[in-house]
Amino acid sequence: MKPRKTMTDYTTHVNLTPRIARLLHASRLRGDNPPPTTFDLDCYNAYAQFADLPLRERQARALATAIVALPVYLFPNECLTGMIYHLGYNHEIVGPHPFDWAKPVMPRVEAELPQNAELVAMKLCTDNAIPGHITWHWDWLLEKGVTGMLGDYRNALDASQDVQAAEYFQAVIIILEAMLHWNDRHITALEAALTTAPDVERARLEAQLALCRCVPAHPARTFREAVQSFYFQYLVVMRENPYGGNGPGRFDYFLWPYLERDLAAGIITLEEAYDLIQELYIRIHERIQRSDGWVETIVVGGSHPDGSSAVNPLSHLMVQAFIPLEQTHPAVYVRMPEHPPAEFVDLAVRYLLTGHNRAQILNDRAIIPAMTRYGMPREDAAMYTCGGCMEIVPQGMNSDLLFAATHNVPKTVEITLTGGECLRTGQRLSASDLPPLTAFTTFDALYEAFSTELARELHTIFRRLDLFSEGMAQMRPAYLVSSMIADCFARGREMHDGGARHHDYGATPLGVPNAGDALYAVKRAVFDDRLCTAEELLAALHANFTGYEVLRAALGALPKFGQQHAEADAMTRRVLTTVCGIYDEYRNRWGGRVKPIIFTFLWAPEAGDALGATAYGDLAGVPIAQGLTPQSQAMVEGITAAIGSHTSLPLELVAGAASSMWDLDAAWATPEIVHAIVVGFLRLGGQIFQGNTTDVAELRQAQAHPEDYRNLVVRVGGFSAHFTSLTPAVQEDIIQRYRHRQ
Repeated sequence: MKPRKTMTDYTTHVNLTPRIARLLHASRLRGDNPPPTTFDLDCYNAYAQFADLPLRERQARALATAIVALPVYLFPNECLTGMIYHLGYNHEIVGPHPFDWAKPVMPRVEAELPQNAELVAMKLCTDNAIPGHITWHWDWLLEKGVTGMLGDYRNALDASQDVQAAEYFQAVIIILEAMLHWNDRHITALEAALTTAPDVERARLEAQLALCRCVPAHPARTFREAVQSFYFQYLVVMRENPYGGNGPGRFDYFLWPYLERDLAAGIITLEEAYDLIQELYIRIHERIQRSDGWVETIVVGGSHPDGSSAVNPLSHLMVQAFIPLEQTHPAVYVRMPEHPPAEFVDLAVRYLLTGHNRAQILNDRAIIPAMTRYGMPREDAAMYTCGGCMEIVPQGMNSDLLFAATHNVPKTVEITLTGGECLRTGQRLSASDLPPLTAFTTFDALYEAFSTELARELHTIFRRLDLFSEGMAQMRPAYLVSSMIADCFARGREMHDGGARHHDYGATPLGVPNAGDALYAVKRAVFDDRLCTAEELLAALHANFTGYEVLRAALGALPKFGQQHAEADAMTRRVLTTVCGIYDEYRNRWGGRVKPIIFTFLWAPEAGDALGATAYGDLAGVPIAQGLTPQSQAMVEGITAAIGSHTSLPLELVAGAASSMWDLDAAWATPEIVHAIVVGFLRLGGQIFQGNTTDVAELRQAQAHPEDYRNLVVRVGGFSAHFTSLTPAVQEDIIQRYRHRQ
């Protein structure tokens, strides 16, 4: 068990008001020592209690019972009311969880997709269907209040002639009523607290009570009411759907009208709004403090549906409020409209340099066209946000299988070369008939075999997601969040049951730059320049280059993606085009797409560890590249060349977003240099920019003395984490990344 933290474990933050500083210290202590939770046990017991009810009502009443029973916490110094803890001890249940959607699906996967187990064993893909990574239209609740939404759903239930729709409407009503009951318990607690409160606390408690009596039951009228209404429904949504990556999305976009009115009326000042936003950030972090990878994302800035800039004063305030807080939740990312205000670009640069390696910049100019090319209406695409790390999703319009699977593309190259054999284990694929490299007389024939095998593997993964989607529609209630997903109300269906406007999946092809470099090396070494025979290359790979050091050096010296070498870059373009084409041709069970979402998360060492020696000269087990960033050993021509190669890729094919990682030498990365790099990246059509500026020497010190560096945050791959919390393999991968100095 982790030792309990004390107040002295937390450093003093600068630029915080006294109230926020006190709240922060207490919040950190609570977040590191979260209380136990009985939510799952309450769901389990209630599910048994309602055994005689139809399934949808039974699910909803079990959830509602657990929501109403959630603890009520009142803390000193707070202005926002409500808290839940996801990472405290969860009381065990005796039998299977009533909402276990995965376990019943696995027998179907085994029966219908026997090849899936072999792909997982070969470490070509993960064996899962990760839920989450969406956002929802919480602005609807702000506009209507829970009572307004209840009115809509009660009227729809009364008028419905569709049995399934009626079941869905009734389930939503049950959960919305539960939200109001939990809010009523907070009102009762605040009333009780006021009876004994000292005079110095009365004004704060009275203000909280006034907020809770108005929202979320009724429409929000002020910025304070809007933030409280958002926060309260957010807690309930995250209790119903407790998955990483579910987050607020375009917070500044929906909240700015409230703040703008209040500022004009003199109801609030920007300083007071800043204070409230910092409290919101602190409260979000407290709930999931011990899990950096949860990644609940706020995206600020961006565009209106008509293409004009949506950057507003709240966009600036939300970044400025986050910079001094040394925390990883929520992730606060910056969307650049096509013509961003100069001061917003300056703020993004400052965030990159002083924001503790947490900044991520998204480029509307590149991302929105990629989404529309995939068939999404522009007005929907313009409302995109990040579902978690960087999974692009239109706010409140998609079901939540957007970060649902991964695939190790360079591993497919490996087994294509070896004829289906894993270089690490000697295991052979039985589900495909792959000849080895020695059987091919032309590179194009080899590439065709790679493409065919890749399609077989990816289609297996996509079909597996369809099976999991069916299981989720049946066994994973998502009634509250579905009530704020576009078209679920009109269709009378939960989001996985065909209700969501866009029923798209997302999956992550890992190591595309590695696959491109490997195939280019084979083309040059075996087919073009005759540096070696196919037999010699295979022998060298099987031997992990022992005895083949001269050949290894020759392979390592070949051009690679990232050096603006025309042929090397063209090969990676070809691989990316092939990958995206396979994604593009698949239609899921609702006719939706599977979108490639290209980033690496924590998996660079893990995916690399699955690889044997590579045709570009790496020994077995070297971590793969980050997203669509060139490999570290390829970026010897400087960051301009590397970005040039990256943006020469057909990024318009990547509808789920293409990430890149640009770690910069701390001594070299001045504001002027970083500004030029960011502007160039945006102009050239890069989609997502992120990176680290922490000096390698400091990271080495953190490895040696972790107790002195507990607040050191680094950019991992789509998300940021405390360096000392990462595994040694991930730490070393971050240290070994290329630091740009030119």
